[in-house]
Parts: sequence; C-alpha cells; structure tokens
Amino acid sequence: MARINDNYLKLQAGYLFPEIGRRVSEFTTANPDAKVIRLGIGDVTKPLVPAVLEAFHQGVDEMADAATFHGYGPEQGYDWLAQIIIDKAYKPRGVELKTTEVFISDGSKCDSSNILDIFDLGNKVAIGDPVYPVYNDTNVMVGRSGNADDKGYYEGLVYMPCTEENGFNPEFPAEKVDIIYLCCPNNPTGTVATKEQLKAWVDYALTNDAIIFFDAAYEAFITEADIPHSIYEIDGAKECAIEFRSFSKTAGFTGVRCGLTVIPEELLGTTEKGEKYSFNKLWNRRQTTKFNGVSYPVQKAAAAVYSDEGWAQVKEIIDFYMENARIIREGLTAAGIACFGGVNAPYIWLKTPGGMSSWDFFDKLLNECFVVGTPGSGFGPSGEGYFRLSAFGERENVETAVQRIKDKWGK
Repeated sequence: MARINDNYLKLQAGYLFPEIGRRVSEFTTANPDAKVIRLGIGDVTKPLVPAVLEAFHQGVDEMADAATFHGYGPEQGYDWLAQIIIDKAYKPRGVELKTTEVFISDGSKCDSSNILDIFDLGNKVAIGDPVYPVYNDTNVMVGRSGNADDKGYYEGLVYMPCTEENGFNPEFPAEKVDIIYLCCPNNPTGTVATKEQLKAWVDYALTNDAIIFFDAAYEAFITEADIPHSIYEIDGAKECAIEFRSFSKTAGFTGVRCGLTVIPEELLGTTEKGEKYSFNKLWNRRQTTKFNGVSYPVQKAAAAVYSDEGWAQVKEIIDFYMENARIIREGLTAAGIACFGGVNAPYIWLKTPGGMSSWDFFDKLLNECFVVGTPGSGFGPSGEGYFRLSAFGERENVETAVQRIKDKWGK
C-alpha cells in the first residue's frame, strides 16, 4: 500500500478559513433569516473594472481566431507583461529589474508555498507570529518541522512574536536562521514597516547570509508616502530577498488568478559542496517543469490593470475599500475597542473586548451581531486575544456591521 506524507498529520487542525466557513454554515442553517455580514476571509467584493474586463474579452476573442490563437505560452509569463509591471510598478520607485527576474504566476499564495521547492530542508526558517497561515503550514507539509507544542509552535521552526509592545513588527531571531518571512503590509495585523525598519532587516540578512521572503500582496493599499512598496527600494535587497506580489486584492483577481514573483539574478545560494548558485535559475527550472504558465487572456487582463485608464479605475476601488477600513477603525475605536492597521492595509486588527479568547469573540460576534471576522489565534499563538476584520465589503454592510458592534460593546 502506498505510504502517505506523514507531515500532513502534524498539522494541528483544519485550515483556518474552512473552519470559519463550517461555523458560519452551521449558524446560517440554524438561523436562515439572519442577515450575516462577512468581514472575515479577505475576498474582494467589487467586480473587475471595465478596462480590465475589456482586455480580458479581447484576449478571449483572440483565442477564437486561428490567426491570433495562443497555445502554450512561456512558463515564466509573457515578456510584455513583465515589462509593463517593471515600468509601472517598480521603476517609479527607483527599482530597476530585468524581465527575466519577474515570473508571472497564478497567485502569490501558490508561489510563497512552491518557493520551498528550491530550498534545502536543512534551512532554518523564521516566521512571524501572528502570520498568514500558509507560511507555517507549508513548511510543516514539506517536512521542515517536528510536532507542535502545547502553545502551537512547531519544533524546528523559529517564531518571531509580533505584539502590541513591538508595534506588531517582528524582532530579529535569537538564533541563526536561513530564511525569514516578512509580510508588509502585514496580514493579519494591517501594520507596515518603515524604510528604516526594512533596511535593518536587509542588513541583518546580508550579515547572516539569510534570504528574506517578502510578501507584498497588499502594497497597493499603502496610503502613507514614506512607506516602501517593495523590498527592493532598500539598498542591498537584491542580494538577499525574493518578493511576491498579487493581482488578487489589488485588482480583484481572486477568482481570476494572477500574481508574480521577483527573483533577482544577484540572489545566490550555496550547493552541498559550498559553491554559489543562482536561485533565479533554480526557480526558472522549477517553473518550466511544474507549471504551464498563466492563460493568455488573464495576462492580457493583468496588463490592463497598469494602463492609465485601468489603474485609475483600480485605484478608485482600492480607495473605496480603504474608506471602509477607516469606517471600521474609527467606529470601533469610538466604541472603546483598541484597533490597529486599517491605514495602509484593508485589515483592522482589534483587541477582543474584555479579554475574550479569539474564538469566543468569533462566536459571540456571529451569534449576537451576525458579523463574521477572523480569530487572531488562527494566525498563531501571539494572535490570541485579537481579531481581524476585513474592509472588503459593500459600504452599507460595513456601516451596519460597525453599528451592530457599537450597539453591543459601545461605551
């Protein structure tokens, strides 16, 4: 009989968001008349903007004509899309990249998981806490960890607590590590790192021969002018960092699927014999073997995001979501609930009232306010006592949810 991958059995529970779905389903089945407002899973609610939709249709139409039909495309993505991204998203911030350093994919969630393929299991990994669960779980799945302790930390992984005391920005690991996950703007806390803080991380990585996995999936939501949008805005980052980006939240591509990973040619690792080797070449080999590329119509749609018309339309929706974030943040603050984030990210990280546990607050919010959020403990042990609300929603629903919470906990 075939042997399973026992590492999956180390995972403590079902993935966070399916568990939320299960509880919400049970509640709605038992209470069919309840108007439940979902501010939990970070899924967008606005449709694709007109410029993007038009380009999408054009791409599909081209597939219907023998003269313009596209079969297999380059696994790395089309050069024209990579160049548009470089010209529109990186060059204005002083970052120079080559198209061979930009890999188009079906999403940053996949890339931040699959990137582990090109790193030896012997690498020591440092992860923030709380953090996007995919970072932790995929390292467990590939066999980099032992079992979890009573607190929820897995043996073999290094955790960097992100607390109110340190501004929800992780401190340097106390032990030598080889890979460091940084997410900025952060999911779930909604907080960001300044240029000085990122410079300190780059210097640390260069000094300690470590690689930074920089998840910039929410960079388009940054509103403060002095906050970096890319790790490569920091001198030296090309020698120590891999960056992940996504069209999912930026342009509503959660159901369309498109993202990108940047691996500079300067980024090197060592072989078993101690020889230097390019991570860019390894990732290229991995993608050409395991990935067939993003569909042509989707890449056409992604390119339209960065057209003048497309970006104006996309930015309008981003501003809409960030206004939702302001309404949530200011409304809950007025009710006496401590809130963080929501300024440079579409997430509000709040402290649960009265010291309630995260899941107790989830159940109370669902059962008494008919509002769905995300328990902080689902993002790691240091998230206990906190809760995440998403700004992705319709304005009326957001305002209603805030009012329900204020009516329940307002002072």
